[in-house]
Amino acid sequence: MADDIDVSALEREAAPQPFDPIRMLLDALAAIGTVWTFGLMLLICADVIGRSFLSLPITGVAEIAAHSIVGIVFLQIGATIYAKRMTRADFLIDGILSSRAPGLAWAIEALFLLIGAAVMAFVAWAAWPGVWTSLVSREFFGVQGLFTFPTWPFRALIVLGGAAGAIAYLMLFVAEVGGRRKPAGG
Repeated sequence: MADDIDVSALEREAAPQPFDPIRMLLDALAAIGTVWTFGLMLLICADVIGRSFLSLPITGVAEIAAHSIVGIVFLQIGATIYAKRMTRADFLIDGILSSRAPGLAWAIEALFLLIGAAVMAFVAWAAWPGVWTSLVSREFFGVQGLFTFPTWPFRALIVLGGAAGAIAYLMLFVAEVGGRRKPAGG
């Protein structure tokens, strides 16, 4: 099995990436989501230890975890899209159509990117009123008197992630139409 590894490919330096502010912004959002994931993991572990060994659970961990998952996903979705790592049927486009009908493969890819941009823009648009509603009504989650946290930051992350995803899809579409197909690595 070790004989199958191309060591020279592993030792080669990666080609320098051109300056891409969109990628940098999306990667920064994804990095925030990664740090948040690590912090959430520490919070859950501390709650388990406190609950199991000290009989001192941390109040609000379940609510924080539930809302954090949504926030983390929407922070990371733009970078995932831009790196072309969203779940899709690559075998159809790349495996079957690219060799037999490259024009059709290109059209399907372009349509996929436009539909993806539209869906993500719709997510952002649909979540936007909820941000204002939760701000105006001072909406909170948790148990009054024990633990409460405002919902608007999490709703705002849905808007931010939806907009980032739409921009990522549109940038990939522009690269696709311009004939400068982005590599899978971003």
